[in-house]
Amino acid sequence: MHFEGLILVGAGLFTVAGGAFNWDWFMNSGKARFFVKTLTRNGARIMYGVIGAALVVLGVLILLGIVES
Repeated sequence: MHFEGLILVGAGLFTVAGGAFNWDWFMNSGKARFFVKTLTRNGARIMYGVIGAALVVLGVLILLGIVES
């Protein structure tokens, strides 16, 4: 079993949820604050959704054995 893929899927889902549900504690974290200032809050939410989706896709590809970890 490829645990790296599971970790990436979990991290991706968490990132998508943080952006989609607009969690204050998520968007006010130190690293997210930079993106909120640069892209506005809605832009940062979209960016986190895209990053999270990419992590999920990469994790699934690793789990399926298409991408070597």
